[in-house]
Amino acid sequence: MLDILKRINELAHKKKNEGLTEIEMEEMNRLRKMYLEIFRGSMQELLLNTTVVDPEGADVTPKKLRTEQARNRKKAIWST
Repeated sequence: MLDILKRINELAHKKKNEGLTEIEMEEMNRLRKMYLEIFRGSMQELLLNTTVVDPEGADVTPKKLRTEQARNRKKAIWST
């Protein structure tokens, strides 16, 4: 992911100073889409592993999130 971000920044800098060719613009757009897909996937994983707890220690995770967590829960390989 860092390589993608580095290349996006290189292209953005070149765009600002010199301008980009059509091929470079396409590459930049493709890399941005890839970066956003990775970022969104990472955020989704973070949310699916989050529990909301109130000051008294009670689980107050929203029902919608709990439902999504249950749907995405995977069966452990060691269980039968």
